[in-house]
Amino acid sequence: METRIRVLVVDDSAFARKVMREVLSRSPFLEVVGIARDGLDALEKMLELQPDVITLDLMMPGLDGLGVLRAMPSPGPRVVAVSISAKDSELALAAREAGAFAVVTKPTALATDQLYDLAGELQRVVIAAGRARSAGPAGPPDRSAAPVVAATSALQLIVIGASTGGPPAVTRILKAMPRDLPVPIAVVVHMPTGFTGSFAKRLDTECALDVLEAFQGLELRPGLAVVARAGMHLKVSARGAACFSSLDVRPVMTPHTPSVDVLFETAATAVSSHVLAVILTGMGSDGLEGARAVHAAGGAVLAEAESTCVVYGMPRCVVEAGLADAVVRLEGMADAILARI
Repeated sequence: METRIRVLVVDDSAFARKVMREVLSRSPFLEVVGIARDGLDALEKMLELQPDVITLDLMMPGLDGLGVLRAMPSPGPRVVAVSISAKDSELALAAREAGAFAVVTKPTALATDQLYDLAGELQRVVIAAGRARSAGPAGPPDRSAAPVVAATSALQLIVIGASTGGPPAVTRILKAMPRDLPVPIAVVVHMPTGFTGSFAKRLDTECALDVLEAFQGLELRPGLAVVARAGMHLKVSARGAACFSSLDVRPVMTPHTPSVDVLFETAATAVSSHVLAVILTGMGSDGLEGARAVHAAGGAVLAEAESTCVVYGMPRCVVEAGLADAVVRLEGMADAILARI
């Protein structure tokens, strides 16, 4: 039998989650690998579980289904939207425009057994979505066709920090970078242990840049982006004109390991005013002290605008502290970075 399609069920209703998990599990072609109760939970579970398909409730408090669709990486799991709204409603059309594979209509918004009526259609659509995804991406990028920028730059290092919603935001930025970027990039994203390696490998196949998970003593050369390893702080040191990465469990009392603050602070020490720090979507305040260090060293700080953040926590702290040289929507962030090279 063919490999079963891995499914993540996302719905704010516990009863709806129970019904969908039950009806999908009846199919020999499907395996429900997890459930999520809201949009933010969905983004975290998606990263952790790597499903093939997500069934996504469109109307949820906080981050709704459309917000999840817009925050997802590309390529990512196929999404089957599940909503009380009709398939030709504005909400359903918006879901398709945002990338949903299909929309399945709930027969009722109530916690009743009538929800079981969607079983047959939901199974068929989820199987179709999973089989469509199995074709995979068209192939690796044509690195030779990527745009070219100048071979020299006063900037020596770009550092990027993100948390909730960060993987798709980082992906979008790195995919827009040219193959011969004259500056290395170091990235910290709060991710579970074991997932930063696969994240870096996927980025390497999609980006014109070379992308690696950071390791001890790696030279941060132009055209290379390194992703911090989960569970280890990524630090930057300078030897002559070159920068190198080091991995360290210290400091041990940080809320996150790796820490955006640690990366930014060591980058500011290593290259002084020749660093550009970018703080993206995320919960909490990691990156605030690092941005302060970059600012004090004479470097520049860019913060993602609230309107494109999945969670406006980390950028908000930097902006409200007066440390952001510019506040930029995500779709314009790559251009804003290139403009400072």
